[in-house]
Amino acid sequence: MIERRKHEEIALLLDEFPAVALLGPRQAGKTTLALEIARHRAAHYIDLESEQGLARMADSNAYLSDFANQLVILDEVQRLPGLFRELRGLIDQGRQQGKANGRFLLLGSASIDLMRQSSESLAGRIAYVELGPLDAAEVDDLDKLWLRGGFPNSYLARSDAAAMRWRRNLIRTYLERDIPQLGPRIAAETLRRFWTMLAHIQGNVFNAASIARGLGVNGKTVASYLDLLVDLLLVRRLEPWSGNVGKRLVKSPKISIRDSGLVHALLGLETRDDLLAHPVVGGSFESFVIENAISMAPDGTRASFYRTSAGAECDLVLELPNSEIWAIEIKRSTAPKARRGFWNAVDDIGATRRLLVYPGADRYRIEQGAEVLPVQQLIRQLSRR
Repeated sequence: MIERRKHEEIALLLDEFPAVALLGPRQAGKTTLALEIARHRAAHYIDLESEQGLARMADSNAYLSDFANQLVILDEVQRLPGLFRELRGLIDQGRQQGKANGRFLLLGSASIDLMRQSSESLAGRIAYVELGPLDAAEVDDLDKLWLRGGFPNSYLARSDAAAMRWRRNLIRTYLERDIPQLGPRIAAETLRRFWTMLAHIQGNVFNAASIARGLGVNGKTVASYLDLLVDLLLVRRLEPWSGNVGKRLVKSPKISIRDSGLVHALLGLETRDDLLAHPVVGGSFESFVIENAISMAPDGTRASFYRTSAGAECDLVLELPNSEIWAIEIKRSTAPKARRGFWNAVDDIGATRRLLVYPGADRYRIEQGAEVLPVQQLIRQLSRR
């Protein structure tokens, strides 16, 4: 089993808060990590997707009261949205009895609704942790991680073909079972087409009107599809940098499917040769680096991209809590060079670090104080902040 770097953070938060919500897409490893945490303390696990688990929660207050001295792990907690009010009562009752923290570990696959429901009922009683698929700090083979993505069953599959079959089944499960359970009445084939369109434009600025024409729907419908995939933690909406620089800034977000393996599965790219021969290769690599950089950035970091109508552009801007501003340009080249638009961008935003990130192994400096940095070194530097 691959050790997840969020393990220590979750264990610490359980000592500080009555409830911790662990959010992430399906099959990212939330249950495995929760059960690993449970090995080190008295715990009780309840799967709310099973009929048995739901039946036990028919009188949730009475049932959960029997485990007042244990950590209770509630898997797929968004299936019972009314449960949060009950948890608040149990937490407050426990505080009166001297059992303050480490009561509940809540696992969920839909972030926006779950966070809204829990924050309304458990304000001041809950902390949030996002667990994505495996990232570059947790595995050694970055080429395999990029091709197959970070879902553990895909990354660890015995072959590229087996990894592809697993991801295609995951996509089918989302389209035919998981999304309908959340309520939206969207034809599976329509949503598959939308998802595939996003894969084709991986890492590009979102043009809702163009997507809407391709699907034969209106812009409002396309926006609802996008909101759904963002909520399921499957798609990232990277907002443009905003600041008073007196220039015409691009206002639309850049869109990327968060797991590179899903991009490649939607496009039928099974092997590394398939990927390298496809037009999406540049956007896929750029989004892969961005996703890993954001996942490693310290809490409180603001991530965006910079682009003006005049051509100034920076792939990723990280505004760190210590007031550092990292301007990051991503190049899938063994000899990366920055364009004039990048130099204009770093001046506009007042970047304190100027980085060209590439898939090579050497680190070196270039003009204007910029550094060329391997992906793995970028991840290591962010992890120390």
